Amino acid sequence: MIRFFTEDIPFTLSRKIPTRQWLTALALKEGFSVGELNYIFCSDEYLLQVNREYLEHDYYTDIITFDNSEEENRLEGDIFVSIDRVRDNARQLNIPEEQELRRVLAHGLLHLCGYGDKTDEEVKRMREKEEESLIDWNNRSLNPASGQSDF
Repeated sequence: MIRFFTEDIPFTLSRKIPTRQWLTALALKEGFSVGELNYIFCSDEYLLQVNREYLEHDYYTDIITFDNSEEENRLEGDIFVSIDRVRDNARQLNIPEEQELRRVLAHGLLHLCGYGDKTDEEVKRMREKEEESLIDWNNRSLNPASGQSDF
């Protein structure tokens, strides 16, 4: 089950059911099922505190993923997303905020699937996977007759 929560900010994710379906499909495409997966939307300051407390990093970031998986090929975890960073990144990249949010949502799930982003090669592969996931989102959004009831 994929769930969405907020901490310390007013934010409502639009199209929750299609988003759950898309993320579940992304996991399946990567060979995983989804167990308990929580996305927590928060502010820069909240995520900075998480970063300091749990990772001992003192910088802002758009996402932090905690892997709680105990079974092979079953994703479980908590994914914290800074809505402030998503909005700022979208402005800097001159793209819609929703597009950047979808990229970040996929990014967190892809981390749980084993994709990293520390080396240049890992970053390149992660970006390719993010782009594929955005194409999948757009295709699902444009084709409501594809068996997805809530599009």
